[in-house]
This record gives sequence, C-alpha cells and structure tokens, in this order.
Amino acid sequence: MFDIIASGNITSVSGFLAGAVHAGIKSKDELDLAILCSEVTCKATGVFTTNQIKSAPVVLSQRHISKGRGQAIVVNSGCANACTGEQGLMDAMAMANLAAAKLGISPEKVLVASTGVIGVPLPMDRIRAAIPGIKPTQKGGHDFCRAIMTTDTKPKEIAIRVDSNEGQFTVGGVAKGAGMIHPGMATMLCFVTTDAMVSADFLRAALHSAVDCSFNMISVDGDTSPSDCVLLLANGLAGNELLDFDNGDAFQQALITVCTHLAKSVARDGEGATKLIEVTVERAEDEVWARQAARTVASSPLVKAAIHGNDPNWGRIVAALGRSGARVREERLDVYLNEVCVMKQGSFSPCNKADIVSSLTSRDVVLIKLCLNLGDGKATAWGCDLSEEYVTINSAYTT
Repeated sequence: MFDIIASGNITSVSGFLAGAVHAGIKSKDELDLAILCSEVTCKATGVFTTNQIKSAPVVLSQRHISKGRGQAIVVNSGCANACTGEQGLMDAMAMANLAAAKLGISPEKVLVASTGVIGVPLPMDRIRAAIPGIKPTQKGGHDFCRAIMTTDTKPKEIAIRVDSNEGQFTVGGVAKGAGMIHPGMATMLCFVTTDAMVSADFLRAALHSAVDCSFNMISVDGDTSPSDCVLLLANGLAGNELLDFDNGDAFQQALITVCTHLAKSVARDGEGATKLIEVTVERAEDEVWARQAARTVASSPLVKAAIHGNDPNWGRIVAALGRSGARVREERLDVYLNEVCVMKQGSFSPCNKADIVSSLTSRDVVLIKLCLNLGDGKATAWGCDLSEEYVTINSAYTT
C-alpha cells in the first residue's frame, strides 16, 4: 500500500537532511550549491551516463560508489565540470573533501554531481567559501531541489510511504532536467533516498530495473549529457525486515513509482514544452521491440512538432513507428490518438478531425497508442512537444 506524502521530498525520509546556499556559481541570486546527507552510513548504488564523454563528478562518484557505501551527496548547478581535464577531477575531489569536512565523515562516503554549462571550470574559490555555510536540516529538501535546477521551470520531487508485510518504509526522490534528455540511462540528475533495510544486491538490481522503465523511456531532444546520474542511498533506519529478491516486490514497485513520477515530470518540463506526450505500444512481438517503438515515436521531431501545432497528422506517428526497427505489419496495425482510433488494421479509420484537433488543443497530455497485434510486448515512453521556445533557449544558452 502506497501513500503519497503531501509536499514530500528527499528529506521526508527518516534520517536524511539537506541544505542549500547561493554560492555565486550562477549569475542570478539563486540557490546553486547543496548537500544531502544521512545521519548514518548508507548502502549506495547508482546508474550513470552512457555518454563516452563523462564529467569529472561522474568519474569520481563511480569510483566512490563502487564500494556500495555512501552517506552524502554534494551538488552544484550552473557549471557541469565536464570536459575540464585533470583540473576538473581535482575540483570534484575538492568538493567531496569540503563536504566531508563539513559533515565529519570520510570523503569516500561523499558522492558529487554537477550540472550546467560544459567546458567551464568550477569557481572553486566560491564553492570553498560557501560549503561551510550550508546547514542541512530535515526541512531542507525543497531548497535542495531548487538548488539543482538549471533551465527547469518547475521543481521535481516526491515521497511515498509504504506499508508492506515486511514493515513500513519511505522512498523519496528529486530530479532536475529539461534539456539534453533522451533514452540511454537517465539524461538528468536524480537522487533517491529510502529508510528501508535492503540487501545491497537487491538495491542495485531494483534501481536498474526502475531506471530502465522510467528514465530510459523519456526523451526531450535526443541528446544525452556527460553529467547524467541516478544515485540511491538507503540508510535502513525504518527497521523493517531486510528486503531481498524474494520479498522486495513492494520496495521495487515503490521505487518504480518514484522514478516514473520524476521521469514524467522531466519530460513534461522539457525546454519550451507545452504538452506531455505519452506513447504506449501494445501487443508487439516482445517487450524489447515495444520499448524501441515507443521511444522512437516519442522522440520523433516531426511527431513532436505536429503535437505542438495541434495537428492530427497521425501519418508522422506511423512513419516513426515504421523506422523504429520493431516488426510491424501494416494490415494488423491499430493507431489511437487521444483515444480516437485513426487507423484500424492498416487502413484509415473514419473519424472527425475537428474532434481530434479540439482534444489536442484542450489537453496538456497527449496519448498515443499503437497496437501492433503481433505478440505480448508492451511498453510506454514519454516525451514532449517541440516548440519555437526550445530553439530560442538553446540558441543562446551561453550568451
């Protein structure tokens, strides 16, 4: 049984504290440096960018998390510390050391993340001056969320309380991301906390499974980032029965719920976006091809542009499906746009175009369903429309 916690966030979870400050990394007077920490050492796991260009914080965090332990995360926005060479790695290590000294823990227990412009060195003088002023508290989750935002227009956070046969526990999460979003890990930053007692192997597997059906199924613009990571800390303070592969279903579903909520929030907040697009592929040959088909349609620039213009051009949807690599038999294909059947068994299905346009205009969520009628595979992907504002934002990102 899940209960969504009102205004829940990463510090709605027992034993987690967070705080943030304005360090001057961003030019505007905004929070841009934050720390999340646990009162005790946690089991830790993560999933990182598949981009071959990896930021210094990703390299360092992969190194630290390899031991399966962690207690804190220090994050900055406004500068990605990517493509900054050896100095970048030294700066990431310095951030870990500064946070560790602040919290009185080992630097190896500190994970580091940075987001912002690529190819710019961190202003370490400002970071050194600001970290001692961060005051992590149980109420600091919302400030942490705001501090990691870049072009995001909305905070993205959630917490749910779980009452299972193995006991009660809580899972909280926060994410940032609006651009450079595409399936292939998690093209953004996401941090998840839980007070559940979970075995290390199951924790790792559960996170990979949750990421695969959530963050790996979103797309905004087809680009991935060198900074992407999803980090999960479990402090075990709930005191529940140890969760493992044989009794961890409730935890797995809770983690998927949190990750899916955050993933959809990222897609909905795509740079310049006005609509969330949800693409469901049913009855594909298998799940692998269903996933590939759904992701291809959700990330198609032509589909995204049509949705932005409220144009019921379902031919673009079918064309994207046809190039996805999934096996498609036109004579079996059914296509639905906002629950209206526009194609039935490969032929145009008579429908009122005005009704479709009206539904596209009035909704901020557009539902596309493709029934391939070839097997049992099913998957859902999320994207957003493509607007003129996206071009405006990204044509002047550093100027």
